[in-house]
Amino acid sequence: MPPPFVSGLINVRGRVVPLADLRVMFGMDRPEPDEDTRIVVMEVDIDGEPTVAGILADKVHDVTDIEAASIEEAPRVGMRWRPEFIRGIGKRNGGFIIIPDLGRIFETQGARTASSAASEERSAP
Repeated sequence: MPPPFVSGLINVRGRVVPLADLRVMFGMDRPEPDEDTRIVVMEVDIDGEPTVAGILADKVHDVTDIEAASIEEAPRVGMRWRPEFIRGIGKRNGGFIIIPDLGRIFETQGARTASSAASEERSAP
């Protein structure tokens, strides 16, 4: 059984790819999809293995490369996300972009799912 944050599978150029919803992962309300809803397909390093995944996004403003030199460590206060899930804060065109550590998010959620399944299995009669 897939983890709750995996809402299904999508076909990307003939390849089966899991579709994840970060809002579910973080316990947030999920609005109904609308004309701005997008699926962002990316390669995520999970446990040292490159994995292609789709991430549901409320809106995509731009797709860009961010130079590593312009990425700073995220501050420990004032963030809505847990700091271990933030890879850094990027600067672009005078603004800030939060860069999530998707590998760590997926690893943590996968580990929770595995440990929950093991607990349920042990407690089953």
